[in-house]
Amino acid sequence: MTASAKSPAAPTISPTIADIFGPGGLLEKCMPAGYEHRRSQLCMAEFVDEAFRNKRHLLVEAGTGTGKTLAYLIPAIRSGRRVVISTATKSLQEQLYTKDVPFVQKHFAPELKVAVMKGRANFLCRQKVHQMEGQPILKGMEELDWFTQIRDWERLTETGDRTELTFLPDDAELWSKLDARRDTCTGQKCAEFDRCFVTAMHRRAADADLIIVNHHLFFADLALHQDDFGSILPEYSAVIFDEAHEIEDVASDYFGRQVSTYRFEELTRDAEQAMRITQQGRPPLLRRVSRLRDKVRDFFELMPAAEGRMAFESGARAAFLEGHRTSYEAVIEAVKALETDIAALPSRPEELLVIARRAAELRRETAFLFESNEKNYVYWLERRGKGVFVAATPIDVSSILREHLFEAFDTIIMTSATLAVSGRFDYLKQRLGIQVAQESVLPHEFDYGRQALLYIPTELPDVRNPAFVQKAADEISRLLKLTEGRAFCLFTSYGQMNQIFELVRSRVQFPLLLQGTAPRMALLERFRTTPGAVLFATSSFWQGVDVPGEQLSCVIIDRLPFAVPTDPVVAARVRTLTEDGRNAFAEYQVPEAVLALKQGFGRLIRARTDRGVLAILDNRIQRMQYGKIFLESLPEYGLTRNIADVQRFMKAQS
Repeated sequence: MTASAKSPAAPTISPTIADIFGPGGLLEKCMPAGYEHRRSQLCMAEFVDEAFRNKRHLLVEAGTGTGKTLAYLIPAIRSGRRVVISTATKSLQEQLYTKDVPFVQKHFAPELKVAVMKGRANFLCRQKVHQMEGQPILKGMEELDWFTQIRDWERLTETGDRTELTFLPDDAELWSKLDARRDTCTGQKCAEFDRCFVTAMHRRAADADLIIVNHHLFFADLALHQDDFGSILPEYSAVIFDEAHEIEDVASDYFGRQVSTYRFEELTRDAEQAMRITQQGRPPLLRRVSRLRDKVRDFFELMPAAEGRMAFESGARAAFLEGHRTSYEAVIEAVKALETDIAALPSRPEELLVIARRAAELRRETAFLFESNEKNYVYWLERRGKGVFVAATPIDVSSILREHLFEAFDTIIMTSATLAVSGRFDYLKQRLGIQVAQESVLPHEFDYGRQALLYIPTELPDVRNPAFVQKAADEISRLLKLTEGRAFCLFTSYGQMNQIFELVRSRVQFPLLLQGTAPRMALLERFRTTPGAVLFATSSFWQGVDVPGEQLSCVIIDRLPFAVPTDPVVAARVRTLTEDGRNAFAEYQVPEAVLALKQGFGRLIRARTDRGVLAILDNRIQRMQYGKIFLESLPEYGLTRNIADVQRFMKAQS
């Protein structure tokens, strides 16, 4: 991958950006009736086009309703360069590929070649399907039925993408036995390599003008480059990040290290499966795998029993190893023994050599996490249900991103509805290592002063006061009666969400939905289709959720969404800034919370016809000096402290 990579031949568009996006322009003529010219879309398209022409980085905050997808797609095509577009989620990838790209191809660039790239675990492995047929590996009649349907689908599908399997539950263990993830892939030595769905994906990408990925795949690729382990993506010369506010967290994951009970369990399960399929499952080797599983289980059971994430810095790790070195060394030796036994086999199928390589990598990462003391990492562990995770996360990814992204490429476009704090990009630039970039906060397309009312009750106690929970439940109950339900109640902690849910449920007649009682997408669908529904949820519903129309008429937020200060990654970043003589609260904690609040409030107004109430129950936004930064960063909503104004606003809506 080099910034000067030769681009494939790309279609050109002769009209100017103004000819396309301006009033009465080509875009307006192509759109269905009712489309209106958007000045912010024209501005953004001009900025993106200029960034490509002048080979500059660009930061652009574009609110909901801007039409930002077309505003970056069309200039990307005009550039004649191979461009990677990275989105926050796989669903956004699909939306781009199935909705926006076909529109552009139909009206502006019929020769445009576009490829979607996803992680390998999204694709079926043909070889595994053929190997598994007739093997005693499947569990129960249901799994046998699913396998039969997948086997028939394998003969017909062009993509091998799991999204086509509408009958297979998300948590079906069968898929992990059949997917094409790198951990179990034998590469070019596989008999199905030329027909492989992943091979086909890479070939399409190598021939494409635009490559659509998600942030996780992009940074997985960038991390491989950092370690000189090859690449996932073909060469490209520019990147567009949509929903760019998520980049620091995703990059931190991929430039860090992690082992878990799940990774060890996958290794032992895949080892047993490979041994059966290759007929190398002799009793001594199977016993070796079984012993490894037992040693790992015994070791991870020694970890603290408390749920949640906690620091695991050098002193704590040294003390843990001192008390449990025998168990730790037993795990390391059991992994080594598996590697040795595979190496000693007279016949060593590639499937088992892959297992040996995985075992060696897991052994090295475990040793790093328990024995290293690199200062640029924060070490932590987490117990989540049946899983235990031990990880090292970079405290600061800015230098990594500066070297491997912003200095390696001449054009990086970053856009989102939430990038700026008080109209400035200083926070984003500092966290991501951006030194020079063109910057723009585009004007909003919605009339927020008319469409939305921001309500901040003044009578509630401080959020840290024990009386707050009861008073907040009273306030939420009053608000829900005025809005006739139709609300998101968003919380910064599960504990407070559950407490207030229990207090509110007996006081209102609306259907209440609670995060954790059903899968996320099922809850959203139930909310969309249930009149008067109210959803109680936490941070995972603060972004990426779209419920246009009257069904969502109120968003209530319990407190300013400051990150938990005891979280080991947050604490390490605060400590590092403080040790550098900087104000961590002003430079890190407040801006992070501002962007999170903007995301939460962004759920409400999704179209020009939407109206609704935004309520924040944390009166620190008015009492504390830093509250001004939050209010300056939000759109110009109507503002009230009087619940009677909320009643009048809702009556006007009906």
